[in-house]
Amino acid sequence: MPRRRKRARFEQLTEFERGRIIGLREAGLSYRAVASRVQRNSSTVMRVWKQWTDECRTTRKSGSGPRNVTSARDDRHLVRMARTDRTASSRQLAALWSIATGVSLCASSIRRRLLQCGLRARTPLYRIPLTHDHRRLRLQWANQHRDWRADWQHVVFSDESRFNLWYHDGRIRVRRYAGERHLPECIIERHSGRTPGVMVWGAIAYHRRSQLLRIVGNLNSNRYIREVLQPEAVPFLQSLPGAVFQQDNARPHTARIVKSFFAAQQVQLLPWPAYSPDMSPIEHVWDVIGRRLARDPRPVASADELWCHQSVELNQGKVSTYTSKSTVNFPEKMEQQTGIKPIILTHWTWPKEFLAEVKASAEGVNNRLVADMIMDTSAKLT
Repeated sequence: MPRRRKRARFEQLTEFERGRIIGLREAGLSYRAVASRVQRNSSTVMRVWKQWTDECRTTRKSGSGPRNVTSARDDRHLVRMARTDRTASSRQLAALWSIATGVSLCASSIRRRLLQCGLRARTPLYRIPLTHDHRRLRLQWANQHRDWRADWQHVVFSDESRFNLWYHDGRIRVRRYAGERHLPECIIERHSGRTPGVMVWGAIAYHRRSQLLRIVGNLNSNRYIREVLQPEAVPFLQSLPGAVFQQDNARPHTARIVKSFFAAQQVQLLPWPAYSPDMSPIEHVWDVIGRRLARDPRPVASADELWCHQSVELNQGKVSTYTSKSTVNFPEKMEQQTGIKPIILTHWTWPKEFLAEVKASAEGVNNRLVADMIMDTSAKLT
């Protein structure tokens, strides 16, 4: 019978394995039997048992194991290099380290040292580039509305969103064996051109929501008035006494003909700073709807089929129930970078399951205006 091949190098014993070895030895098993149970060498079992009987401890001595190639001073220098260029990979840092010190250091050692110092590679947050004027206007808007209380009950948040036919967020994984990379079932097709999809418009308000409208083709100011404002937005606003309409600063929204239409219809507008989609709660509603459509098991072959699924689920199904359940207080905080800490009270009616999804989508948002609002509300619901 051929001898069993032993591993050349074992990983360090965990606390659970050490406790298991001691327990099996106290149960009367021999060293060889314990080694067979825990898949370790008999000498390792003997050392653990001797350490326990002689010193009454199971942890390793400090300083045991191979010495680090770098000193504490070198580690601090490595941390400064990583913080100077946050996007540098471990291989790039190893090359820079070799140039600076003349000593070669592998990328895995770089990663271990940075992990020991608390620097872990994370996915960066993405945001819209803001100029100085953009930041100033956002701060000015926050100061002007810091004392709003019941006024937020009258605000109607509106926006357009596009839902693509094929959705890929970069987080999809395939389970495969080595050498199966080019198998058809392990490949995700990605189109180089614009992905077909559906553009929609919607609005949310206190205890209310508008119907979801489909926008076919490019939206200009004339179509915005004819297909969105006249049939849906204005009647929706007129049904809410004292309603204030919020929209972003897209060109179809700020055209002269649109401003004249709002003046003729006596629609009160909420001034909105440029490049501020993160300040509107409807953006997170779009995110949750997109996630639900991505999880829909029904096959979708065209944009018309996608719209059919949306209209059934959103206008007649789940979303219509969101406005008929328990009322929730949303304490809303101003942007964290402004240093302003007032509470803005708004009221929405969404079920707990929907809020849980919105909370998940808000984690990692680049400013805390809506994220804190959702976190505080979800905590109150639990």
